[in-house]
Amino acid sequence: MNAEVKCPFMHGSTTTPVTGQQNKDWWPNQLNLDILRQHDIKSNPAADVNYKEEVKKLDVDAVKAEIKTVMRDSQDWWPADYGHYGPFFIRMTWHVAGTYRTGDGRGGAGTGAQRFAPLNSWPDNGNLDKARRLLWPVKEKFGNSLSWADLLVLAGNVAIEDMGGPNHGTALGRDDIWHPEKDIYWGAEDEWLGDNRYGGTRQDLENPLAAVQMGLIYVNPQGPNANPDPALSAQDIRETFARMAMNDEETVALTAGGHTFGKAHGAGPESHVGAEPESGAIEAQGFGWLSSHKSGKGVDAITSGIEGPWTSNPIQWDMGYLELLFKYDWELTKSPAGAHIWHPVNIADEDMAPEVDGSGKTVTPMMTTADMALKTDPSYKAICERFLANPEEFGQAFARAWFKLLHRDMGPKSNYIAGDYLDAEYIWQDPIPAGKQLSDSAVSAIKKEIATSGLTGTEMVETAWASASTFRGSDMRGGSNGARIRLAPQKDWAANNPAQLSKVLVAYEKIASSKGASVADVIVIGGAVGLEQAGAKTVPVTTGRGDATQETTDVDSFALLEPRADGFRNYCETEFGVSPEEMMLDKAQLLGLTPAEMTVLAGGLRSVGVSVSGDGLWGSGKLDNSWFKTLLSMDVAWSATGYNSYEAKDRKSGATVRTASRTDLVFGSNSELRALVEFYAQDDNQDKFVADFVAAWIKVMDADRFDLRA
Repeated sequence: MNAEVKCPFMHGSTTTPVTGQQNKDWWPNQLNLDILRQHDIKSNPAADVNYKEEVKKLDVDAVKAEIKTVMRDSQDWWPADYGHYGPFFIRMTWHVAGTYRTGDGRGGAGTGAQRFAPLNSWPDNGNLDKARRLLWPVKEKFGNSLSWADLLVLAGNVAIEDMGGPNHGTALGRDDIWHPEKDIYWGAEDEWLGDNRYGGTRQDLENPLAAVQMGLIYVNPQGPNANPDPALSAQDIRETFARMAMNDEETVALTAGGHTFGKAHGAGPESHVGAEPESGAIEAQGFGWLSSHKSGKGVDAITSGIEGPWTSNPIQWDMGYLELLFKYDWELTKSPAGAHIWHPVNIADEDMAPEVDGSGKTVTPMMTTADMALKTDPSYKAICERFLANPEEFGQAFARAWFKLLHRDMGPKSNYIAGDYLDAEYIWQDPIPAGKQLSDSAVSAIKKEIATSGLTGTEMVETAWASASTFRGSDMRGGSNGARIRLAPQKDWAANNPAQLSKVLVAYEKIASSKGASVADVIVIGGAVGLEQAGAKTVPVTTGRGDATQETTDVDSFALLEPRADGFRNYCETEFGVSPEEMMLDKAQLLGLTPAEMTVLAGGLRSVGVSVSGDGLWGSGKLDNSWFKTLLSMDVAWSATGYNSYEAKDRKSGATVRTASRTDLVFGSNSELRALVEFYAQDDNQDKFVADFVAAWIKVMDADRFDLRA
C-alpha cells in the first residue's frame, strides 16, 4: 500500500488533501451541531487571561502614540500612500466593524474575526492583510492587555484623530476569538461577488444578510452588479445600510466622512493580482493578492480596481469630498483596471490631487457610482447640502455614526471596560436604569406573593423564558434585564401569547410595586417559583435588574429580535427556507448554549408544559426526565401529517396517542442529540437532569447580566 495512504492524519500529502467522504458528504441533510461548539476554551491559548482586567491596566495614550508612529513610518514592503497609513487603517477599521447586520446581530468588530477566513480573504478586504501586519509591532508590545479586536478598532480612530477629524473615541473590552466563526452565514453563493440572494426585487434581500454580494462589506461601489446607475445604487445603499443599523443621515455622514480620506487602487489589470491570503503559497506567509503589475505596490497597487482619491487632500479632514461632489458635473469613465469610475468635467488645477508617491505629480480625483448616488437620490442630496452648509454639524454627525458603527455589537455601556470614549448615552445602546440588589428575605417574600397570585407554574416559566431568551450573544442585545417584554414591540409578539402575557404582567407589576422591586427581577423570580413548584428543589436567582422605559426603547430596532420560531417553546410562525430544528440551533447558539444545555432546556420546558403549539406535551407536568423517556419509547410509530406536524400511533391498537413537531422529534432522530437524551433518560440520571436543567436555565436568565461576569 502506498505510504501516503497509511498516513494516520486525514490527508494524503502536504500539497494534495485527500480527506475522503465525511459525514456531511454522506448525509448532507444531517443536522450539524457544530454551531454549538464554537469557541471552545480548548482552542484558546489565552483561556487563563482575564482580558477585562488586563485592559484596565492599559496605558491608552501610550498605545495611541505607538499607532501614530507606525502611521507615519512608511515601509518599503508596502509603502504608505501620501506617507501616511491613516486612510489605510480607517478602511481596515471600517471593514472590521462593517460586517455587522441587524438581522441576527452577527458580524461586527467584537471578536477580531478579520484575522481569519473567510473575512481575511474577502475581495472587499483586499490588501488589508498588510494593514494588520503593520500593526503587529504594537500588538507584540502591549500583548495580553490589548486584544486584536480592540487594536483593529483603535487604529482607525487614532488615524482619524491624527488627520484632524472629529472623533468620539474608542471603548475597549473586546475579547479575541482564536478560530473562524463558522456559525455566521454570509450567503449561499459559491463564488466571490455572487449575488444569488435576492427575491423578486432589489429590496427583497435574503435575511439576515446585509451586503449585496458575496465577499463585499456593503454595496458594489461601481453600482449593482457593476451597473453604473446612481439611482439603482442608491436603492442598494439604503437597503444595505438600514440592515447595518444606519438611517439616511448616518449613511451620508459615514460615506462622506470616510471618503474624505485616502484613495482607491486599480492601477492595472485585475488579472495581475494573485490569490487571496487563504489560497496563498506557504512562502507568502499569509500575504495575499500579490501583484505582478510593475512594482505591485504604492502607485502600482491593485485592490478594488477603482483608481484615484476622492479629495484634493486625502490625509486631512476637511469638506473636500462634499465640495468636489457638488462643485462639478461628473462623467463616467473607467480605471486602468477596467472599473467604472466618475471624473469631474473641466476640473480646476487647484482641485487636482497629489500622487501617492510624493513625486509632485498630480492626479484627477474620482467618485464611484455609490458616491454619485448621494448626489442623485433626493433624500441623500438634501442631507449632503445641509452638511455642506453646516460643516460642524457634518463633523459631529460623522463622529456619532462612526462611533455607532464601531460599537454597535458591544451592547450596553457596561461592556465598555476602558478607553478614551465620549461619555454619552445613545438609544442604540439599549440603556437600562440601574436596579437594586434584593435581600434573601425580600426574594422569599416576592416568591410567596407570586405563588399565591393565581398564576400557573407554566405561565410563570413561559414568561421568564420569553423575557430572557431574547438575548443575542452576537451583539449583546435583549435578555431579561430591562423587562422590555412589557413594552412595545415585545408585549405584542405572537410567540409571547399577548393575552396570557398581559395577565401575568398585571400580577407582576402589582407585586413589584408593593415590594419595591423591578418588574424585571419579579419576572425571573416568577420563573424560579414555577420551576420549584414543578419539582426543582431550589432555583437560585440573582437580582439587581432595572426596568427600561418605552422612551429608551428603539421599537424598530427591537422588532428585529422577534422570534419567528422558537423550538424551545415549540413555536414556529410559518414555513421557512430552513427547518425549525435549524432555527432552534441558531437560537441556542445566540444564547451561548452547548448541545447538552439545549437538550435539557428543551426537554425540561416540555415537561413543565411549555409548548405554544400544544405539541410535545407528553411529560408528567413536573420537572423530570419523563419527556425524554416518552420520546424514546418504542410503543409507538411516528408518521408525518404536515410540514411541521407528526402523530404517534400505538403499535398494538393503532390509536393516535400523541403529536409532535420537528423540534420534538429531532431529539430522537439525530444520533448526537439522541445520545444526550438517552443519557438524561436513564433512571439514575433524574437528579442530574434537574440539576443540569437548572444550571442551563440560570445561564439564560443571567445571559445579559454583564455586571456579574468576571
